[in-house]
Amino acid sequence: MLLPHTVTPVPPGSDGEPAVTVGGRTLTRTELIGAATAVAERLNGLGVRGPVAVWAEPTLATVIAIVGGLRAGVPVVPVPPDSGSAEIAHVLTDSGAQAWLGVTPEDPHGLPAVPVREHARGWHALPEPPARATALIMYTSGTTGAPKGVPIRREAIAACIDGLADAWAWTANDTLVHGLPLFHVHGLVLGVLGPLRVGSPLVHTGRPTPEAYAAAVRDHGGTMYFGVPTVWSRIARDPESAAALRDVRLLISGSAPLPAPVFERIRELAGHEIVERYGMTETLITVSARADGERRPGWVGLPITGVESRIIGESGEEAPHDGESIGALQIRGPMVGTQYLGRPEATAESWVGEGWFDTGDVAVIDAGGFHRIVGRASTDLIKTGGFRVGAGEIEAALLGHADVREAAVVGLPDEDLGQRLVAFVVSDGAHDPAAAAALTEFVGEVLSKHKRPREIRFVDDLPRNPMGKVQKKQLLAD
Repeated sequence: MLLPHTVTPVPPGSDGEPAVTVGGRTLTRTELIGAATAVAERLNGLGVRGPVAVWAEPTLATVIAIVGGLRAGVPVVPVPPDSGSAEIAHVLTDSGAQAWLGVTPEDPHGLPAVPVREHARGWHALPEPPARATALIMYTSGTTGAPKGVPIRREAIAACIDGLADAWAWTANDTLVHGLPLFHVHGLVLGVLGPLRVGSPLVHTGRPTPEAYAAAVRDHGGTMYFGVPTVWSRIARDPESAAALRDVRLLISGSAPLPAPVFERIRELAGHEIVERYGMTETLITVSARADGERRPGWVGLPITGVESRIIGESGEEAPHDGESIGALQIRGPMVGTQYLGRPEATAESWVGEGWFDTGDVAVIDAGGFHRIVGRASTDLIKTGGFRVGAGEIEAALLGHADVREAAVVGLPDEDLGQRLVAFVVSDGAHDPAAAAALTEFVGEVLSKHKRPREIRFVDDLPRNPMGKVQKKQLLAD
C-alpha cells in the first residue's frame, strides 16, 4: 500500500503513470512511493516517533514529506507558510513536533531538520499503523484565542474520501486539478490524499488563477476541479477561461459559501452547476451535493455515507427539517474527530455526547435532507426586534442585486432592537445614501421586512482569511 488506511494499493500496471504534478513537474506513482519510503526510512533511522512539522508550500517536496511522514506512521503537522513567528512557536509547542521534515522557515525554533530528497528512493516494506492512529494534526483558524490542534485519524481520512468518492463518482479515470493551499482540509486531505487513495492523478496549478485552471484542461485533461468561492468568482468574470471548463466532468466548491450569482454565471458560461460541500477541520467533509443529484445555489447538499446530522433549536430540542427552522448544526460520523489536542474544556464544549459534534454553525434542513448553512452561531445568528435572523440569507439576497459583488451582514448592538442588521457591501454602483436605500428596499422585496438591513456600509473589500472566509469579527470590531 502507498499509505495504509489512507491510500489504496497501486492499481496493477499503473506504476509508471503520473501521480502528482506540481508547478509543471511530475512524479509517477513509483517515484512517489520510492521518495516517500526513503523519507520514512530516514525518520525511522533517526528514531523520530512523534509528530513532524512540514512547511506546507505547494511543492513536490511538501507532498513527498507528508506522504513520507504518514508512511513512517508519525503524525504530520502542516504549517502554513504565511505563519508568523508566534503562531509557528505555538503550533510546534502545542503539537509536540520533534523535527521539521524538509524545508524549514527562517526561524526553525530550535527543531532539527530532516531532509527530503526528491530523487532518493527506498523500497523497504513498512509496518501498517493502526487505523485509529493519528495521521495529521491540523490547526483551526483561531478566530478566538490561539489555534486549536485537531488530531485526525487515518480511518477518518479514509471514511471521508470514500464517502466523497461515492458522492462525486470519483474514480481513477479522473484527473483532479486545483491550486489550493496544502495546509487545510480542502487542499491537503481532499486535494492530495484524496486522489492518492482514489488512484486519480493530481495536478496542482501553484496558484488558482482562471488561466491556470483553463490550461489544465488542455495540458493535463483535467476532469474534476476544486476551488473556493473566490476562485469561482474570478473564473465567472473571465468568460474565456470559464468556457474552457465546459467539457470537464465536475466543478466543486467549498471552504466558504458560494454566492448564487456565481453559481448562475458559471452555469451560463461553462454549462456546469457547481457542486457545493460542507465540512471543517474537526469533522472533515460531511455534507455534499452529489454528482448524480440536485444542486441548489446556497445549499450544500446531503450527508455523505455514514454521516448523521441534526439541528438543535433554542429550547434544546431537535428542530424540524422543514427548510425554514434554524438550529445549531450537529454532526456525527466515522470521519468526525474526537478532541482538541490538550484542550479538555474546549473538547467538552464542542463534543456534546454520543459522538455528536457541535459545529458552531447554524443551518436549516429540508424534508429531503438538503442542508443550508445560515452561518456561524457566534456572528451570523442575529436576534433583532424579537426575530432570529440568519445573516447568510440576507447576504444571498444582497448578492442577487446586479451592483453587489460581495456582502457581509453582522448584528451590531442596538438599544431598541437588541441587535441591528448592518450590511458591509462591495458594490460596482454608487456609494451614496440613495444607493444604500435602494439596496435596503431590494432586500425587503426578496425577504421579510424585518430582515432588511438597518444600515448599509460600502467598503472596497471584505477582510478574508487565506481560504476566502470573511472575517466578521474584524467587521464587528470596526
